[in-house]
Amino acid sequence: MSAPVEDLVIDAIGDEGADAGRLAEQRRIANRLKRARGQLGAVIEAVESGADCRTVVTRLAAVSSALDRAGFAIISSALRECLADEQASTGGEPGAAAKPDVEELERLFLSLA
Repeated sequence: MSAPVEDLVIDAIGDEGADAGRLAEQRRIANRLKRARGQLGAVIEAVESGADCRTVVTRLAAVSSALDRAGFAIISSALRECLADEQASTGGEPGAAAKPDVEELERLFLSLA
């Protein structure tokens, strides 16, 4: 079974020292992704039911837009965190992943274009 959407968002943003604002942002991003999942279900249903091309493409565009906005929100959140905390790593904790630097965040951002 796949991980819950919230866990994926928390992993993407980082989970140590989360404050109320960060948790609220994670919830907003997870909600965007859940809406996209629902919209994708509508696309699949439209295709399976033989809906006209206009309906399928319109619904597919909504999914694409929702995913783009979620991706931008994740990168924006990570960028704010990275700039607020200029440390390039998690402090050398064993097994801790390095935080993304500005160049990596830029590459991620451009990968959505």
